[in-house]
Amino acid sequence: MALDRQLLQSIIAEFTVNSEELQEIAANFRQDMKLGLSDPKDSSLRMLKSYVGLPTGKETGEYLALDFGGTNVRVSRIKLSGAGRFEVIKKVGKPLILPGEYDYVGAGSTAVEMFDFLADLIDEAIDRDHETKYYLGHTFSFPSDQTDLYNAKLIIWTKEFATAGVEGKVVNDLLKEALARKDLNNVEPVSVINDTVAVLLSAAYQHSDTYIGSIYATGQNNCYLESSIHDPENVGVGGMILNLESGGFMKLTPNRFDKEYDENSEKPGEQRLEKMVSGRYLGELFGMALAELFEEKGTKYNFTSIDISSILMDDSVDGDRIAAVIKDKTDKDVDSEEAKKIRDLATAIVVRSARIVTAAFVGIIWQRTGSGKINKQHIAVDGSVYEKMPLVKENINKALSELLGAEAANVTTMLDTGGSGLGAAISAAMAANHAKE
Repeated sequence: MALDRQLLQSIIAEFTVNSEELQEIAANFRQDMKLGLSDPKDSSLRMLKSYVGLPTGKETGEYLALDFGGTNVRVSRIKLSGAGRFEVIKKVGKPLILPGEYDYVGAGSTAVEMFDFLADLIDEAIDRDHETKYYLGHTFSFPSDQTDLYNAKLIIWTKEFATAGVEGKVVNDLLKEALARKDLNNVEPVSVINDTVAVLLSAAYQHSDTYIGSIYATGQNNCYLESSIHDPENVGVGGMILNLESGGFMKLTPNRFDKEYDENSEKPGEQRLEKMVSGRYLGELFGMALAELFEEKGTKYNFTSIDISSILMDDSVDGDRIAAVIKDKTDKDVDSEEAKKIRDLATAIVVRSARIVTAAFVGIIWQRTGSGKINKQHIAVDGSVYEKMPLVKENINKALSELLGAEAANVTTMLDTGGSGLGAAISAAMAANHAKE
Protein backbone atom coordinates (compact mmCIF):
# COMPACT_ATOMS: atom_id res chain seq x y z
CA MET A 1 0.00 0.00 0.00
CA ALA A 2 1.41 3.39 -0.98
CA LEU A 3 0.26 6.33 1.10
CA ASP A 4 0.14 9.69 -0.65
CA ARG A 5 3.05 11.61 0.89
CA GLN A 6 1.73 14.98 -0.24
CA LEU A 7 -1.70 14.28 1.25
CA LEU A 8 -0.06 13.11 4.47
CA GLN A 9 1.95 16.34 4.77
CA SER A 10 -1.16 18.44 4.15
CA ILE A 11 -3.05 16.57 6.88
CA ILE A 12 -0.13 16.92 9.31
CA ALA A 13 -0.08 20.65 8.54
CA GLU A 14 -3.74 20.86 9.54
CA PHE A 15 -2.87 19.36 12.93
CA THR A 16 0.10 21.71 13.45
CA VAL A 17 -0.05 24.66 15.86
CA ASN A 18 2.84 27.04 15.14
CA SER A 19 4.33 29.50 17.64
CA GLU A 20 2.19 32.40 16.51
CA GLU A 21 -1.00 30.34 16.81
CA LEU A 22 0.15 29.08 20.21
CA GLN A 23 0.53 32.66 21.45
CA GLU A 24 -2.91 33.52 20.11
CA ILE A 25 -4.59 30.60 21.88
CA ALA A 26 -2.97 31.51 25.20
CA ALA A 27 -3.95 35.17 24.81
CA ASN A 28 -7.53 34.27 23.87
CA PHE A 29 -7.76 31.91 26.83
CA ARG A 30 -6.65 34.66 29.17
CA GLN A 31 -9.14 37.09 27.58
CA ASP A 32 -11.97 34.60 28.06
CA MET A 33 -10.98 34.29 31.73
CA LYS A 34 -11.12 38.05 32.16
CA LEU A 35 -14.51 38.19 30.48
CA GLY A 36 -15.77 35.32 32.60
CA LEU A 37 -14.67 37.00 35.83
CA SER A 38 -16.81 40.00 34.89
CA ASP A 39 -19.77 38.03 33.55
CA PRO A 40 -19.64 34.28 32.80
CA LYS A 41 -22.27 34.75 30.09
CA ASP A 42 -19.66 36.61 28.02
CA SER A 43 -17.15 33.73 28.12
CA SER A 44 -16.91 30.17 26.90
CA LEU A 45 -15.22 29.39 30.24
CA ARG A 46 -17.74 28.75 33.01
CA MET A 47 -15.59 30.12 35.90
CA LEU A 48 -17.52 28.06 38.48
CA LYS A 49 -16.96 28.94 42.13
CA SER A 50 -15.74 26.07 44.28
CA TYR A 51 -16.07 28.00 47.56
CA VAL A 52 -12.68 26.70 48.63
CA GLY A 53 -9.23 28.27 48.54
CA LEU A 54 -5.91 26.56 49.20
CA PRO A 55 -5.11 24.49 52.28
CA THR A 56 -2.57 25.84 54.74
CA GLY A 57 -0.71 22.53 54.77
CA LYS A 58 -1.32 22.32 58.52
CA GLU A 59 -4.58 20.40 58.27
CA THR A 60 -4.56 17.33 60.53
CA GLY A 61 -6.91 14.57 61.60
CA GLU A 62 -8.73 11.60 60.13
CA TYR A 63 -11.27 12.24 57.38
CA LEU A 64 -13.40 10.37 54.88
CA ALA A 65 -13.23 10.91 51.13
CA LEU A 66 -15.98 9.81 48.75
CA ASP A 67 -14.79 9.76 45.13
CA PHE A 68 -17.85 9.71 42.88
CA GLY A 69 -16.86 10.53 39.31
CA GLY A 70 -18.25 7.61 37.36
CA THR A 71 -19.57 4.11 37.75
CA ASN A 72 -16.66 3.05 39.99
CA VAL A 73 -17.05 4.64 43.43
CA ARG A 74 -14.35 4.73 46.09
CA VAL A 75 -14.33 5.66 49.77
CA SER A 76 -11.06 6.30 51.60
CA ARG A 77 -10.21 6.93 55.24
CA ILE A 78 -7.26 9.28 55.24
CA LYS A 79 -5.12 10.58 58.08
CA LEU A 80 -3.66 14.04 57.55
CA SER A 81 -0.54 14.78 59.59
CA GLY A 82 0.25 18.30 58.34
CA ALA A 83 3.30 19.51 56.41
CA GLY A 84 2.04 17.65 53.33
CA ARG A 85 2.04 14.28 55.06
CA PHE A 86 -0.86 11.85 54.89
CA GLU A 87 -1.70 8.17 55.16
CA VAL A 88 -4.49 6.24 53.47
CA ILE A 89 -5.69 4.05 56.33
CA LYS A 90 -8.32 2.20 54.35
CA LYS A 91 -9.74 2.32 50.85
CA VAL A 92 -12.76 0.47 49.49
CA GLY A 93 -14.41 0.63 46.12
CA LYS A 94 -17.23 -0.95 44.17
CA PRO A 95 -18.96 -0.40 40.83
CA LEU A 96 -22.43 1.14 40.78
CA ILE A 97 -23.44 -1.42 38.20
CA LEU A 98 -22.72 -5.15 38.24
CA PRO A 99 -24.43 -6.89 35.30
CA GLY A 100 -26.78 -9.62 36.44
CA GLU A 101 -26.70 -8.49 40.09
CA TYR A 102 -27.55 -4.80 40.45
CA ASP A 103 -27.69 -1.49 38.57
CA TYR A 104 -27.86 1.83 40.42
CA VAL A 105 -27.28 4.06 37.36
CA GLY A 106 -29.60 2.74 34.66
CA ALA A 107 -33.21 3.52 33.86
CA GLY A 108 -35.40 2.37 36.74
CA SER A 109 -32.75 3.00 39.43
CA THR A 110 -33.57 5.44 42.24
CA ALA A 111 -31.77 7.96 44.41
CA VAL A 112 -32.57 5.96 47.56
CA GLU A 113 -30.97 2.81 46.11
CA MET A 114 -27.89 4.67 44.88
CA PHE A 115 -27.21 6.60 48.09
CA ASP A 116 -27.94 3.62 50.33
CA PHE A 117 -25.28 1.80 48.32
CA LEU A 118 -22.85 4.69 48.95
CA ALA A 119 -23.70 4.67 52.67
CA ASP A 120 -22.95 0.95 52.86
CA LEU A 121 -19.58 1.59 51.24
CA ILE A 122 -18.84 4.33 53.78
CA ASP A 123 -19.82 1.94 56.58
CA GLU A 124 -17.30 -0.57 55.23
CA ALA A 125 -14.56 2.09 55.09
CA ILE A 126 -15.00 2.95 58.79
CA ASP A 127 -15.17 -0.73 59.83
CA ARG A 128 -18.82 -0.38 60.99
CA ASP A 129 -17.77 2.18 63.63
CA HIS A 130 -20.93 4.15 64.43
CA GLU A 131 -19.43 6.09 67.36
CA THR A 132 -16.35 8.00 66.14
CA LYS A 133 -17.09 11.35 64.51
CA TYR A 134 -16.03 11.54 60.86
CA TYR A 135 -16.19 14.51 58.50
CA LEU A 136 -16.59 13.54 54.86
CA GLY A 137 -15.42 15.29 51.71
CA HIS A 138 -17.10 14.41 48.44
CA THR A 139 -15.52 14.59 44.98
CA PHE A 140 -18.57 14.74 42.71
CA SER A 141 -17.71 15.04 39.03
CA PHE A 142 -21.05 15.93 37.47
CA PRO A 143 -22.48 19.33 36.44
CA SER A 144 -23.67 21.00 39.64
CA ASP A 145 -24.99 24.33 40.82
CA GLN A 146 -22.99 25.15 43.94
CA THR A 147 -23.74 27.93 46.46
CA ASP A 148 -21.19 27.02 49.15
CA LEU A 149 -18.79 24.18 49.91
CA TYR A 150 -21.59 21.91 51.15
CA ASN A 151 -24.44 22.72 48.78
CA ALA A 152 -23.98 21.27 45.31
CA LYS A 153 -27.18 20.60 43.40
CA LEU A 154 -26.96 18.19 40.46
CA ILE A 155 -28.02 20.04 37.30
CA ILE A 156 -28.11 17.06 34.96
CA TRP A 157 -26.63 13.58 34.87
CA THR A 158 -23.90 12.89 32.31
CA LYS A 159 -21.86 9.76 31.51
CA GLU A 160 -25.04 7.79 30.70
CA PHE A 161 -26.38 8.00 34.28
CA ALA A 162 -30.18 7.85 34.52
CA THR A 163 -30.82 7.45 38.27
CA ALA A 164 -34.16 9.05 39.13
CA GLY A 165 -34.59 11.55 41.96
CA VAL A 166 -31.10 13.08 41.96
CA GLU A 167 -31.25 15.85 39.37
CA GLY A 168 -32.18 19.14 41.01
CA LYS A 169 -31.28 17.83 44.48
CA VAL A 170 -28.41 18.70 46.82
CA VAL A 171 -26.29 15.56 46.67
CA ASN A 172 -24.97 15.92 50.22
CA ASP A 173 -28.57 16.08 51.52
CA LEU A 174 -29.32 12.80 49.74
CA LEU A 175 -26.18 11.29 51.23
CA LYS A 176 -27.03 12.49 54.76
CA GLU A 177 -30.49 10.93 54.48
CA ALA A 178 -28.95 7.61 53.44
CA LEU A 179 -26.42 7.75 56.27
CA ALA A 180 -29.26 8.32 58.74
CA ARG A 181 -31.13 5.30 57.32
CA LYS A 182 -28.01 3.21 57.97
CA ASP A 183 -27.58 4.59 61.53
CA LEU A 184 -24.39 6.39 60.45
CA ASN A 185 -25.17 9.69 62.14
CA ASN A 186 -21.52 9.96 63.20
CA VAL A 187 -20.55 10.61 59.56
CA GLU A 188 -21.11 14.21 58.49
CA PRO A 189 -20.71 15.26 54.82
CA VAL A 190 -19.24 18.78 54.85
CA SER A 191 -17.89 19.47 51.35
CA VAL A 192 -18.40 18.80 47.65
CA ILE A 193 -15.70 19.51 45.08
CA ASN A 194 -15.00 18.87 41.41
CA ASP A 195 -12.26 16.34 40.53
CA THR A 196 -10.07 19.09 39.06
CA VAL A 197 -10.34 21.08 42.28
CA ALA A 198 -9.48 17.92 44.22
CA VAL A 199 -6.24 17.57 42.23
CA LEU A 200 -5.25 21.15 43.09
CA LEU A 201 -6.04 20.72 46.80
CA SER A 202 -4.08 17.47 46.94
CA ALA A 203 -1.02 18.96 45.27
CA ALA A 204 -1.16 22.27 47.16
CA TYR A 205 -1.26 20.42 50.49
CA GLN A 206 2.07 18.83 49.57
CA HIS A 207 3.58 21.70 47.52
CA SER A 208 2.56 25.17 48.66
CA ASP A 209 3.48 26.86 45.37
CA THR A 210 0.75 25.08 43.36
CA TYR A 211 -2.05 27.24 41.95
CA ILE A 212 -3.33 25.34 38.89
CA GLY A 213 -4.97 21.90 38.79
CA SER A 214 -5.72 19.95 35.63
CA ILE A 215 -7.37 16.77 34.41
CA TYR A 216 -5.82 15.57 31.15
CA ALA A 217 -7.39 12.21 30.42
CA THR A 218 -10.58 11.04 28.70
CA GLY A 219 -11.71 14.65 29.16
CA GLN A 220 -9.79 17.86 29.84
CA ASN A 221 -10.40 20.55 32.43
CA ASN A 222 -8.47 23.11 34.46
CA CYS A 223 -8.99 25.03 37.68
CA TYR A 224 -6.91 27.71 39.36
CA LEU A 225 -6.68 29.92 42.44
CA GLU A 226 -8.22 33.34 41.77
CA SER A 227 -6.79 35.62 44.44
CA SER A 228 -9.22 38.47 43.78
CA ILE A 229 -12.31 36.59 45.03
CA HIS A 230 -13.08 36.74 48.74
CA ASP A 231 -16.60 35.37 49.08
CA PRO A 232 -17.95 35.22 52.67
CA GLU A 233 -18.84 31.56 52.06
CA ASN A 234 -15.26 30.75 51.02
CA VAL A 235 -13.17 28.24 52.98
CA GLY A 236 -9.36 28.19 52.78
CA VAL A 237 -6.67 30.74 52.03
CA GLY A 238 -5.42 32.86 49.14
CA GLY A 239 -8.71 33.46 47.37
CA MET A 240 -11.05 30.98 45.68
CA ILE A 241 -10.42 28.09 43.31
CA LEU A 242 -12.43 28.47 40.12
CA ASN A 243 -13.38 25.48 37.98
CA LEU A 244 -13.06 26.71 34.40
CA GLU A 245 -14.73 23.75 32.65
CA SER A 246 -12.07 24.58 30.09
CA GLY A 247 -12.97 21.70 27.80
CA GLY A 248 -15.70 24.05 26.61
CA PHE A 249 -13.26 26.79 25.52
CA MET A 250 -14.40 27.83 22.03
CA LYS A 251 -11.82 30.37 20.78
CA LEU A 252 -9.88 27.81 18.77
CA THR A 253 -9.71 27.24 15.02
CA PRO A 254 -10.83 23.68 14.28
CA ASN A 255 -9.49 21.93 11.19
CA ARG A 256 -11.75 20.05 8.79
CA PHE A 257 -11.48 16.80 10.78
CA ASP A 258 -12.45 18.61 13.99
CA LYS A 259 -15.42 20.19 12.22
CA GLU A 260 -16.61 16.92 10.73
CA TYR A 261 -16.30 15.11 14.05
CA ASP A 262 -18.13 17.89 15.88
CA GLU A 263 -21.00 17.95 13.37
CA ASN A 264 -21.61 14.23 13.96
CA SER A 265 -21.03 14.25 17.72
CA GLU A 266 -23.64 13.93 20.47
CA LYS A 267 -23.36 17.66 21.26
CA PRO A 268 -22.38 19.65 18.16
CA GLY A 269 -20.94 23.09 18.83
CA GLU A 270 -19.86 22.26 22.38
CA GLN A 271 -16.61 21.27 24.12
CA ARG A 272 -14.36 22.47 21.31
CA LEU A 273 -11.09 22.35 23.25
CA GLU A 274 -11.88 18.94 24.72
CA LYS A 275 -12.70 17.51 21.29
CA MET A 276 -9.30 18.68 20.01
CA VAL A 277 -7.11 17.48 22.90
CA SER A 278 -8.57 14.79 25.15
CA GLY A 279 -8.11 11.05 25.15
CA ARG A 280 -11.75 10.45 24.25
CA TYR A 281 -11.21 12.04 20.82
CA LEU A 282 -7.55 11.56 19.80
CA GLY A 283 -8.15 8.08 18.40
CA GLU A 284 -11.28 9.21 16.55
CA LEU A 285 -9.44 12.08 14.82
CA PHE A 286 -6.55 9.80 13.94
CA GLY A 287 -8.94 7.24 12.42
CA MET A 288 -10.67 9.90 10.31
CA ALA A 289 -7.36 11.17 8.93
CA LEU A 290 -6.06 7.65 8.31
CA ALA A 291 -9.24 6.71 6.44
CA GLU A 292 -8.59 9.58 4.07
CA LEU A 293 -4.99 8.44 3.58
CA PHE A 294 -6.30 4.94 2.82
CA GLU A 295 -8.69 6.48 0.28
CA GLU A 296 -11.63 5.32 2.40
CA LYS A 297 -12.89 8.69 3.62
CA GLY A 298 -15.85 8.24 5.97
CA THR A 299 -14.85 4.76 7.12
CA LYS A 300 -14.89 4.45 10.92
CA TYR A 301 -11.95 2.46 12.34
CA ASN A 302 -12.53 2.88 16.10
CA PHE A 303 -8.97 3.75 17.14
CA THR A 304 -8.49 4.70 20.80
CA SER A 305 -5.91 6.78 22.61
CA ILE A 306 -4.36 3.49 23.77
CA ASP A 307 -3.80 2.57 20.10
CA ILE A 308 -2.19 5.98 19.53
CA SER A 309 0.12 5.35 22.49
CA SER A 310 1.12 1.94 21.09
CA ILE A 311 1.90 3.48 17.70
CA LEU A 312 4.05 6.22 19.24
CA MET A 313 5.96 3.80 21.45
CA ASP A 314 7.15 1.84 18.42
CA ASP A 315 10.35 3.59 17.32
CA SER A 316 11.76 0.46 15.69
CA VAL A 317 13.05 0.32 12.12
CA ASP A 318 10.48 -2.22 10.96
CA GLY A 319 7.45 -0.74 12.76
CA ASP A 320 6.00 -4.14 13.62
CA ARG A 321 3.88 -2.85 16.51
CA ILE A 322 2.42 -0.09 14.35
CA ALA A 323 1.62 -2.60 11.61
CA ALA A 324 -0.10 -4.87 14.14
CA VAL A 325 -2.30 -2.03 15.43
CA ILE A 326 -3.25 -1.00 11.89
CA LYS A 327 -3.98 -4.59 10.90
CA ASP A 328 -6.18 -5.08 13.95
CA LYS A 329 -8.22 -1.91 13.38
CA THR A 330 -8.37 -1.68 9.58
CA ASP A 331 -7.46 -5.18 8.36
CA LYS A 332 -4.79 -3.60 6.16
CA ASP A 333 -1.15 -4.53 5.87
CA VAL A 334 1.46 -1.76 5.95
CA ASP A 335 5.22 -1.99 5.40
CA SER A 336 7.91 -0.27 7.47
CA GLU A 337 7.87 2.93 5.41
CA GLU A 338 4.10 3.28 5.67
CA ALA A 339 4.35 2.57 9.39
CA LYS A 340 6.69 5.55 9.80
CA LYS A 341 4.24 7.81 7.97
CA ILE A 342 1.42 6.60 10.18
CA ARG A 343 3.52 7.32 13.26
CA ASP A 344 4.15 10.84 11.93
CA LEU A 345 0.39 11.37 11.71
CA ALA A 346 -0.16 10.13 15.27
CA THR A 347 2.68 12.36 16.45
CA ALA A 348 1.10 15.45 14.92
CA ILE A 349 -2.25 14.80 16.61
CA VAL A 350 -0.71 14.24 20.06
CA VAL A 351 1.70 17.18 19.80
CA ARG A 352 -1.20 19.49 18.87
CA SER A 353 -3.08 18.28 21.93
CA ALA A 354 -0.16 19.00 24.27
CA ARG A 355 0.43 22.45 22.78
CA ILE A 356 -3.20 23.55 23.10
CA VAL A 357 -3.38 22.33 26.70
CA THR A 358 -0.16 24.21 27.47
CA ALA A 359 -1.55 27.39 25.91
CA ALA A 360 -4.47 27.13 28.35
CA PHE A 361 -2.02 26.71 31.25
CA VAL A 362 -0.13 29.80 30.17
CA GLY A 363 -3.34 31.79 29.76
CA ILE A 364 -4.07 31.02 33.41
CA ILE A 365 -0.51 31.91 34.47
CA TRP A 366 -0.74 35.24 32.65
CA GLN A 367 -4.09 35.97 34.29
CA ARG A 368 -2.72 35.19 37.75
CA THR A 369 0.54 37.06 37.24
CA GLY A 370 -0.70 40.18 35.46
CA SER A 371 2.24 42.35 34.48
CA GLY A 372 4.44 40.94 37.23
CA LYS A 373 7.18 38.34 37.24
CA ILE A 374 6.27 34.67 36.99
CA ASN A 375 7.33 33.07 40.26
CA LYS A 376 8.28 29.44 40.77
CA GLN A 377 5.17 27.29 40.72
CA HIS A 378 3.76 23.87 39.97
CA ILE A 379 0.86 22.82 37.77
CA ALA A 380 -0.72 19.65 39.15
CA VAL A 381 -2.04 17.28 36.48
CA ASP A 382 -3.90 14.01 36.81
CA GLY A 383 -4.93 11.79 33.93
CA SER A 384 -3.89 9.00 31.62
CA VAL A 385 -2.97 11.22 28.65
CA TYR A 386 -0.53 13.26 30.73
CA GLU A 387 0.78 10.23 32.61
CA LYS A 388 1.08 7.65 29.83
CA MET A 389 0.89 9.18 26.36
CA PRO A 390 4.33 9.45 24.70
CA LEU A 391 5.44 12.95 23.63
CA VAL A 392 3.01 14.81 25.88
CA LYS A 393 5.28 15.95 28.72
CA GLU A 394 8.17 16.96 26.47
CA ASN A 395 5.88 18.96 24.20
CA ILE A 396 4.27 20.68 27.18
CA ASN A 397 7.75 21.77 28.26
CA LYS A 398 8.63 22.89 24.74
CA ALA A 399 5.42 24.95 24.46
CA LEU A 400 6.04 26.51 27.88
CA SER A 401 9.45 27.66 26.64
CA GLU A 402 7.95 29.08 23.44
CA LEU A 403 5.36 31.04 25.38
CA LEU A 404 7.26 32.09 28.49
CA GLY A 405 10.88 32.24 27.35
CA ALA A 406 13.37 32.14 30.22
CA GLU A 407 10.55 32.32 32.79
CA ALA A 408 9.42 28.84 31.71
CA ALA A 409 12.10 27.55 34.08
CA ASN A 410 9.88 28.71 36.94
CA VAL A 411 6.93 26.53 35.88
CA THR A 412 6.87 22.78 36.48
CA THR A 413 4.09 20.35 35.66
CA MET A 414 3.77 17.38 37.98
CA LEU A 415 1.65 14.26 38.15
CA ASP A 416 -0.87 13.98 40.99
CA THR A 417 -2.75 10.67 40.81
CA GLY A 418 -4.37 10.61 44.25
CA GLY A 419 -6.20 13.89 44.05
CA SER A 420 -9.81 12.69 44.00
CA GLY A 421 -9.38 10.98 47.37
CA LEU A 422 -6.82 13.12 49.15
CA GLY A 423 -8.30 16.36 47.81
CA ALA A 424 -11.74 15.42 49.13
CA ALA A 425 -10.30 14.60 52.57
CA ILE A 426 -8.44 17.92 52.64
CA SER A 427 -11.61 19.80 51.71
CA ALA A 428 -13.39 18.05 54.62
CA ALA A 429 -10.61 19.13 57.00
CA MET A 430 -10.79 22.71 55.74
CA ALA A 431 -14.60 22.78 56.09
CA ALA A 432 -14.51 21.27 59.57
CA ASN A 433 -11.83 23.75 60.73
CA HIS A 434 -13.77 26.64 59.23
CA ALA A 435 -16.91 25.60 61.08
CA LYS A 436 -15.01 25.63 64.40
CA GLU A 437 -13.66 29.14 63.87
